[in-house]
Amino acid sequence: MGDYRIETKCIQSGWEPKKGEPRVVPIYQSTTFKYDNTDEMGKLFALEDSGYFYSRLQNPTNDAVASKITDLEGGVAGMLTASGQAALFYAIFNICESGDHIVCSSAIYGGTYNLFSVTLKKLGIECTFINPDDEAERIQKAFQKNTKLMFAETIANPALVVLDIEKIATIAHKNEVPLVVDNTFATPVNCRPIEWGADIVVHSTTKYMDGHATVVGGCIVDSGNFHWDAYGDKFHGLTTPDDSYHGVIYTERFGKGAYITKATVQLMRDLGAIPSPNNSFLLNIGLETLFLRVERHCSNAKAVAAFLRDHEKVSHVNCAMLEEDPYYELGKKYMPKGTCGVLSFELKAGRKAAIQFMDSLKLAAIVTHVADARTSVLHPASHTHRQMNDQQLKDAGVSPGMIRLSVGIENIHDIIDDLKQALATV
Repeated sequence: MGDYRIETKCIQSGWEPKKGEPRVVPIYQSTTFKYDNTDEMGKLFALEDSGYFYSRLQNPTNDAVASKITDLEGGVAGMLTASGQAALFYAIFNICESGDHIVCSSAIYGGTYNLFSVTLKKLGIECTFINPDDEAERIQKAFQKNTKLMFAETIANPALVVLDIEKIATIAHKNEVPLVVDNTFATPVNCRPIEWGADIVVHSTTKYMDGHATVVGGCIVDSGNFHWDAYGDKFHGLTTPDDSYHGVIYTERFGKGAYITKATVQLMRDLGAIPSPNNSFLLNIGLETLFLRVERHCSNAKAVAAFLRDHEKVSHVNCAMLEEDPYYELGKKYMPKGTCGVLSFELKAGRKAAIQFMDSLKLAAIVTHVADARTSVLHPASHTHRQMNDQQLKDAGVSPGMIRLSVGIENIHDIIDDLKQALATV
């Protein structure tokens, strides 16, 4: 969308109808697409031509929405997946295989931690976790000869650690590997990691992008900036012949589109975690108001954080929009318009008080979900991070009494009134 600002891109990007076509991106609810002769279809299977033939690989509705998110992030190519976890798995497995190694921030979502520490390990991919706040020299020690990528979250879920993207990107590139960043909480409205050195951006579109807790989804966006060919056969899946497509070399055939093309025609072909066109249609509706909702989420969250900070029963609040927060300066640097609507805090009376508080809320609901229009609450140590031991929880920045609060876009006075009455029961 050229030089249009991000608010305009949220609405206009991804779908440019021609004369007589639908103004709104249509739902292509079809598994298959017709061609006039066998040669036309054969060229698609041989990757000699582009087009649609089976929705497990590509679908026009899905691609239009992926194109919008790619434009919002400032990338060159993107693809949608059936969930955020699928997006993350594809982003990693597209360049990693058995015998490879990953360096990962310890301040991440519990489900992501399980993927890296348990599931990928079963596939022969090892992971070393690092503290993203450590000095570069200490982080450097985690890298090995077989390290293939580095991963972190722009805003950690639920510790709300703000990533120093430039520092981490510099370390990754020094070690000749790409930086993969999960930008779910910040969204491209508040932060565009590619502009700070990230190579690949992933999202759980289930969160702010959808914004209404209606559809699960994920997205991968490639910056096109990482030079896969520069490191010989280190990334051989992209730079050497793929026998399943008669020896095609993705970097030679597709240039800056190599990474997403391989993820689409190889991983999506074989694993199939594609979103339904109807889900993508609903996601697009959410994207059209993303910039409006994110602004409201941030203003509400900042007001709630200030209220909780000053409450006598609260020991501390994690929210980088507060000046006293240790990540305030990083937040201003990377997210000057605000961080996100999620904050975490702890009560002085501890874990039992946290449970009592949560059970007493009336407006805010206890749900697994986070980052949609409705205010919600969750106890990470009991819920999303339950599989971790005490040391792993500590490394992730999750204390036993931590409460994660996802501040919605309701009237701020109603939200605070609900918190007041629940705190009164503790």
